[in-house]
Amino acid sequence: MIDLYYWPTPNGWKITILFEELGLDYNIVPVNIREGDQFSPEFLKIAPNNRMPAVVDPDGADGAPLSIFESGAILLHYAEKHRKFIPSDERGRADVLQWLFFQMGNVGPMLGQCQHFRNYAEEKLDYAVERYTNETTRLYRVVNKRLEDREFVAGEYSIADMAIFPWMRLGRHQGQDMAEFPHLAKWLDRLYARPAVVRGIEAMKEERAKKTEFTEEQRSIMFGDKQFLAR
Repeated sequence: MIDLYYWPTPNGWKITILFEELGLDYNIVPVNIREGDQFSPEFLKIAPNNRMPAVVDPDGADGAPLSIFESGAILLHYAEKHRKFIPSDERGRADVLQWLFFQMGNVGPMLGQCQHFRNYAEEKLDYAVERYTNETTRLYRVVNKRLEDREFVAGEYSIADMAIFPWMRLGRHQGQDMAEFPHLAKWLDRLYARPAVVRGIEAMKEERAKKTEFTEEQRSIMFGDKQFLAR
């Protein structure tokens, strides 16, 4: 069984959605990022960038366990391994890959910074809030335009959708008015209609439901000195 090192965040949801779509058996190993589990020596052996998600698959192609970190790499590995959610033809594959890397290089970093400065930063910096909110809006417009004449971002439903969806389902936390993105909003509805997607985003949902304030220790682990000292 695959061990999935996970916490219920957008990057974590990508993998639970994929595994549910593929019908894979997996065991969730919680990585409580508030408490610093991501800095444990055991976790750093498989995820040297101290970020979840990561996986350990006992059935590598060479017969030995295989560990993978970075959500995009995990998505690509299992899509190719099971020959699902990524086309086999050159043009279709390139289309999925460019939108997957668009998420990894743009959507995740920019929307993550937007949520941080809008919702978590102790000092509200108007420049940072405006900069990242505006860039988030621009990225929403890119995806909305892309979906103007298609149901999914790269033709058929793919790992590109699974990568983008967990971040853009949180528009209200990023200062976005979804009425401005009607094609994107319909796409979100299409994904929410998939039972595997719902199961994926409900994994460990009780942790997100707690919505407790950060302690000083947790804030230092997540955003302050302790996260840098631990690296």
